[in-house]
Amino acid sequence: MRLDPALRSALARALPADRRLEDPADCLPYGYDNSRRFHAPDMVVFPLGHDEVVAVVQACHATGTPLVARGRGTNTTGASVPVAGGVVMSLERMNRILEYRPADRLMVVEAGCINADVQQCAAADGLFWAPDPTSAAYSTVGGNLACGAGGPRAVKYGTARESVLGLRAVTGAGTALVTGGRTTKGVVGYDLTRLLVGSEGTLAVITEATLKLLPRPSQQRTLRACYTNAAAAVAAVVRIMGQPETPAALEFMDGTAVRLAQAWQDTGVPSATGALLLIDVDGSDDTVALAQQAVARAADGEGLVELRAAADTTEAAALWACRKALSPSLRQLAPKKVNEDVAVPVSQLPTLLSTLEALSAEHDLQIVNFGHAGNGNIHVNLLADPEDPRQMQAVSACLVAVFRTVLALGGTLSGEHGVGIDKRPYVGWEIDPLTLNLMQDLRSRFDPRGILNPDKTLPLTAPPT
Repeated sequence: MRLDPALRSALARALPADRRLEDPADCLPYGYDNSRRFHAPDMVVFPLGHDEVVAVVQACHATGTPLVARGRGTNTTGASVPVAGGVVMSLERMNRILEYRPADRLMVVEAGCINADVQQCAAADGLFWAPDPTSAAYSTVGGNLACGAGGPRAVKYGTARESVLGLRAVTGAGTALVTGGRTTKGVVGYDLTRLLVGSEGTLAVITEATLKLLPRPSQQRTLRACYTNAAAAVAAVVRIMGQPETPAALEFMDGTAVRLAQAWQDTGVPSATGALLLIDVDGSDDTVALAQQAVARAADGEGLVELRAAADTTEAAALWACRKALSPSLRQLAPKKVNEDVAVPVSQLPTLLSTLEALSAEHDLQIVNFGHAGNGNIHVNLLADPEDPRQMQAVSACLVAVFRTVLALGGTLSGEHGVGIDKRPYVGWEIDPLTLNLMQDLRSRFDPRGILNPDKTLPLTAPPT
């Protein structure tokens, strides 16, 4: 789109030339995210603080210019791709830790602060921030909050939505907004903090966040449980989550995932393994052994091939190596990887996994399943060749069947990756029309001209049949 001259003038007053890009070659990297989708922005700007964000949003609001706020672009659903063109506002330079109060277990950071930097700072006082996505080394706090990120330890410690006390943000009208506070309890007014978390930048731009920190357990143990098949493994998940000792992480890999990871890097998995669980338990010096024993008892059952406990942190890393090797092996195997992070109640995992196996055979597609089984959050990976029309047609039909199955089991279409572009057409299957209308009305109150991350998250049309 052609930028309004009034917008250019306003942004020139707000930001110096070295923090505004218009050359298409310079703007190109900001048209991508980890979904591998692309649309070129017309301008990229780099604010250094909350007040500059206000100025940018107000300029875009005044001219009706689409505006997409983003961090490091690790999103997998296209949520940070500027499909309508306009301005991309990268918050990557707003990366300061503004305040750290270990006695109150809180930290105030700018939206562009890297997750790993938060963890490193907090670790010095035996604290941590719960969200631990795979991208923690380079994803931003703002991005984690925008998509409601989780990670392996969400099963015990919660996701981004449970891990933030308050926010500073800017609505689509350019109005500064402060939500929440600095206490873990508080019921004054509506909970706008939790409303903004997971909204993918469609309601307001998060500029600062007050994070809730947790004490780091003094001890952690790692177990790897290998099973003859996926049914045995998910049955063990149900048993583990049905006893009192909640694991700090409970990860599942089906047989195909195990074989792919082994082909990428030998991690010593027994040859008879048809699925495995990676389990972390944590606690104090006095309690961790008891927690390990309780989880191990629950993991033991029909189909168990091997239950192995790590002797130390080095061996724990070796046990986790199978899971870490999976993503790169998938990228090597198929040029097109459709990753859907659906979630179902834990008790429904056996039905979900058996249905996915049947769908793989029905559509003649390789489906690789892994993920955060303790939350019922499975990453369903459909592998295909984008140059093969038959395979791509099969992917579309299979996805519809996957989504229908998940919802019939009382699940959700997205556990932690968000909606973005990819799942937007199907949102109407999960949320009824009256509720969607209320959400659209709410969105228009926050962003009356519809400039913030347009064409994302909420559907404008009826879902496909």
